[in-house]
Amino acid sequence: MSEQPENLGTLPQWIEKAENDLRAAEHTLRMEKDCPFDTICFHAQQCAEKYLKAFLVSRGVVFPKTHDLRILLQLLSEDSNLGLPMSEVLPLNRYTIEARYPGDWEPMDREEAERAVAIARRVRRAVRAHLPIEGE
Repeated sequence: MSEQPENLGTLPQWIEKAENDLRAAEHTLRMEKDCPFDTICFHAQQCAEKYLKAFLVSRGVVFPKTHDLRILLQLLSEDSNLGLPMSEVLPLNRYTIEARYPGDWEPMDREEAERAVAIARRVRRAVRAHLPIEGE
């Protein structure tokens, strides 16, 4: 089931939400004690997801309601040239479930959280290079 094409007017909202997730991840990562690494990983995934959706909105591409980055990346046209190999982005996919719900998951540590934030930043940089961002 697909959503109706997003109005280009929602682009700033997608960007704002993505930025908020990245800020939350970066801010939380600065915690020295009792740092919730799973929360950081989740916000990193959300940042990447929302930036990919912003890119799709900017191109008028209809996308399903999904958190699966693989699906979003597959919707990119070959000429999008974001330079984001799927293999580099997909590690974030596990955080849509494992970072939010209890289960028999491997615990997330600082190193993993730092990697997740680095991936989110790469997605951000790649997408923003192709978007009409006001004030930049």
